[in-house]
Amino acid sequence: MPHIITQSCCSDGSCVYACPVNCIHPSPDEPEFASAEMLYVDPDACVDCGACVSACPVGAIVPDSKLVPEQLPFIPLNRAYYPDRHGQKVPPTSKLAPVPPAPEIQRGGMPLTVAIVGSGPAAMYAADELLTQHGVRVNVFEKLPTPYGLVRAGVAPDHPHTKKVTKLFDTIANEAGFTFYLNVEVGKHVSHAELLQHHHAVLYAVGAPHDRRLDIDGMDNVGVHTATELVAWYNGHPDFVDLPVDLSCERVVLVGNGNVAMDVARILTADADELARTDIADHALAVLRESKVREVIVAARRGPADSAFTLPELIGLTAHRSVVLDEYAQGLVREDLAGEHDELTRNKLDILATLSDADGDERRIRLAYRLTPKRVVGDGRVQAVEFVRTGTEETHRFEAGLLATSIGYHGRAVPDLPFDEKAGVVPNDDGRVTDCPGTYVAGWIKRGPTGFIGTNKSCAQHTVHQLVEDFNSGALADPAHRHRSELQRLARERQPQLVDLAGWHAIDAAEIARGAGVRPRDKFTRIAPMLAVAATAPRPTWRDRLREAITV
Repeated sequence: MPHIITQSCCSDGSCVYACPVNCIHPSPDEPEFASAEMLYVDPDACVDCGACVSACPVGAIVPDSKLVPEQLPFIPLNRAYYPDRHGQKVPPTSKLAPVPPAPEIQRGGMPLTVAIVGSGPAAMYAADELLTQHGVRVNVFEKLPTPYGLVRAGVAPDHPHTKKVTKLFDTIANEAGFTFYLNVEVGKHVSHAELLQHHHAVLYAVGAPHDRRLDIDGMDNVGVHTATELVAWYNGHPDFVDLPVDLSCERVVLVGNGNVAMDVARILTADADELARTDIADHALAVLRESKVREVIVAARRGPADSAFTLPELIGLTAHRSVVLDEYAQGLVREDLAGEHDELTRNKLDILATLSDADGDERRIRLAYRLTPKRVVGDGRVQAVEFVRTGTEETHRFEAGLLATSIGYHGRAVPDLPFDEKAGVVPNDDGRVTDCPGTYVAGWIKRGPTGFIGTNKSCAQHTVHQLVEDFNSGALADPAHRHRSELQRLARERQPQLVDLAGWHAIDAAEIARGAGVRPRDKFTRIAPMLAVAATAPRPTWRDRLREAITV
């Protein structure tokens, strides 16, 4: 029986290279990989060896015999990606997916040393690629005491499988040559110029932390948030613990219908007892237990065929939540189904066509289409949101007590680097930052907010290849300060509360212990408790310090 890739697929691509018969596509060398919503197993070519299961960092691949009911739609979804062979098995092939070669260091002398700013997926994948070479040193700087970026603070708490990728990141962080500088902010505690004095190169993988803003009247009312703020709030990001989220209203309006909007809608309508078994932040869980929200309207400017959410997200959402369409939206779905669309869009429309406008006591998510935001109504606090029917002057008003916008992300300028304000990225040529020798970018700050967790792997690999090529050519000068002890001394002088790998391990272990086996972890959401726990971690002995002092 073949294996099936399910909703939590992160497009890491590790399964592609593990497969001995090359039956998982699109592979990273294929053009479709950059835009694919997930990867697919060819059921006629799969030999059921299970190699992909071990390779998958998020547990997304399971035998078809072990699928739970809500995962069954992924069987035809996997098959639909491949041509109909009328039940004929595909002969096993010895042609494997081409594995991209590791960047080979050919320059002698001082080993390559690289500073990576940020600790999310792009940063960790870049570190992994660099550390394939013997002697390379990678120092990762993160402004929070906890690493892994949006995997920790952005993935929805009810998607625990996706968070399993942190096990891979933990493995990378424990590699020889890797050092964490957590709770150290570049631009505040150390400058870009100082990093270059201690490294051959600096690679920024800082993501796109800002939201695109909705420019309509009334956005200054209390009760207006961005979806990103809400995600950070319920995931326990220290900067958003005190976000004033008021769920005493019966209706919430979300503008935008991408996966992040769907995550927020799902959490706001979830059973609090179910969420209590996840790693959701305690303060958010307390508010959700008292929530009066009965309906979340997810409003999109365009029609159903242009829905921004992915097909796997829609399958998962409709399997677990009451999702409804009003009569107008149902008519739009029928209109779109009559047109010509690719297989992916048609599959989305087929699922949308099964949704009704059922009423009842159950909390529901209502998908609404062709609505362009006009203004927020309120006298200091949100009371309603007005839309116009896209392309017309017809006005629609929804009474609501909270509005959240989810219309895309935007990068933030990095100190001492050029910045393209319109695109929200650091200008670069294949990862090399324009007019900044020795400086590189990977992830969303390089290419914009596109792709999934695993998409950052190929992005980071490409940047690292450019970096190593420059190192080999002599374009990267040896740093003025060569001993790692010099960097550690500088960082600790500037930030005495620096958290190292041992400190992170202490925080990690404490959070898991706080979960008491009922929850994956009970997160610390304030900096002070994190630092207090990190301070209990074993400190390096004098022998360790001596070894570091004499190691170049």
